[in-house]
Amino acid sequence: MKKYIILLRGINVSGKNKLPMADLRELLNDLRFQNVQTYIQSGNIILTSELSKSITRKRIKNGILAKFGYDVPVIIRTVFEFEKAIINNPFKESTEKKKMFFTFLNRVPKDVNIEINTSVSDAYKIVNDVVYLFCETGYGNTKLSNNLFEKKLKVIATTRNYNTTLKMLALATT
Repeated sequence: MKKYIILLRGINVSGKNKLPMADLRELLNDLRFQNVQTYIQSGNIILTSELSKSITRKRIKNGILAKFGYDVPVIIRTVFEFEKAIINNPFKESTEKKKMFFTFLNRVPKDVNIEINTSVSDAYKIVNDVVYLFCETGYGNTKLSNNLFEKKLKVIATTRNYNTTLKMLALATT
């Protein structure tokens, strides 16, 4: 059995793609995943599976589409990969944790040399399949969005704040 941390993009955001977590857990149990947990209402899942990451991702994506009618991007990591993402955070020494965000990508981008016009106060660094963000005025005010990274890097992206990212790892390792 492998333990996975799964991040859904675009669930319960601004009244779109409403998906109660109880219904999502029920679906995942019906799909024969074990130890299913969700965290907050934005599509954060921890579960165990005998299947590979790729097959688990496809099964979740297809299950959500079949049951709820939402074509939702699904990003999946092992606990080790998630832990490594946290360890590699180039902004981890900052005391301003509320300004740190992790944009998880569905794969390592082919070209990370991209041009982005950011405000002087925002910073980002791409390390493997994660974009680390430091947004001085908050994520809601930055130009460093999922859509921007998806377009520039030709990937699928979803972002979580520092606290949610740490909480997901804590839940997965207890």
